[in-house]
Amino acid sequence: MRDELVDLIGRLVAIDSVNPALVAGGAGEGAVAGSIAAWAEAAQLEATVTDGVPGRPSVIVRARGRGGGRTLLLCGHTDTVGVEGMEAPFTAVIDGDRLYGRGTYDMKAGLAAALLACREAARAGLRGDVLVAAVADEEHASLGIQEVLRLVQADGAIVTEPTELEIVVAHKGFVWVELEVAGRAAHGSRPHLGVDAILKMGPILVALTELEASLAERSHPRLGHGSLHASTVDGGSELSSYPARCVLQLERRTLPGETVTTVEAEIEGVLERCRASDPDLAVEQRTLLDRDPLEVDSEHELVSALRASLGPIQARIRGASYWADSGLIAAAGIPTVLFGPGGEGAHAREEWVSIGDTVLVANALVDAARQYCA
Repeated sequence: MRDELVDLIGRLVAIDSVNPALVAGGAGEGAVAGSIAAWAEAAQLEATVTDGVPGRPSVIVRARGRGGGRTLLLCGHTDTVGVEGMEAPFTAVIDGDRLYGRGTYDMKAGLAAALLACREAARAGLRGDVLVAAVADEEHASLGIQEVLRLVQADGAIVTEPTELEIVVAHKGFVWVELEVAGRAAHGSRPHLGVDAILKMGPILVALTELEASLAERSHPRLGHGSLHASTVDGGSELSSYPARCVLQLERRTLPGETVTTVEAEIEGVLERCRASDPDLAVEQRTLLDRDPLEVDSEHELVSALRASLGPIQARIRGASYWADSGLIAAAGIPTVLFGPGGEGAHAREEWVSIGDTVLVANALVDAARQYCA
């Protein structure tokens, strides 16, 4: 399987699939989706290219079972971040166990492992279906997995993001919040007419610092505590004028059990305390985007199946601080874990994946499918 994996990863890496939402003029996922669909059809698998998001196709590959078994969804994303500073980003280069190139680690190797596992499941004649969702736009707004989840159903899922051969059963979510403080524009020489929106944001920032510190009091055994940081601040127009508005954007990383409602209530509590100290404070809160955390039982069948396949390696079970499409899959009611190869360089100028790890991942996915879909 090693040679097939290296060849397939190389073919995927050779196709520019930089996310256009991140990099103006990025190629997007169209060409790589077409290549995956062609590969699947040559492997005698069913392939459906989605068209619900114009110019941003995903591919659903299916190994249809004999009937009566459970459906396993394997998921990986086809888009990558940009390639600035890389000498030959779309040429996969082998150096010992390492395979270099943009997207090798994040995450075309994991996707290739899922595709080969799907083909092997078809050959094994399992009762249940094995699906691969090769999705667009994970690096930005997760448009691809949201579209796929409207089209497919599954009993369990494995997302093959790089996890260093560890099984991730929990990860954080996030909520993006925007606060806008209103002031009154006036010439700097007329302070009696002006209200400085930026200065009025100051006490809010102090109170948010106190909220961030309090998050350490609530901890998750695999994820630690939640976090809060100020991401951007915008306000004012020129030095000689009082600023009429100040806009602060925040990110709150959440734990299982914490929701967008939880976060909105926390922030509103901060604002209420600030209004009590400054009755003239005019501030609005808006939620821009939210994504659920993930948590699945560490004794779930998928976890047991993956660990049994790895044998002496005995993969460690852990949580992850980042968010991935797994959060949306789990939110759709599908128990989900993450499991993928090791390497380095996600979003970096030098990126590589372990070939040996990727072979182990592919074999473990085959074994997990045989157990889960039988």
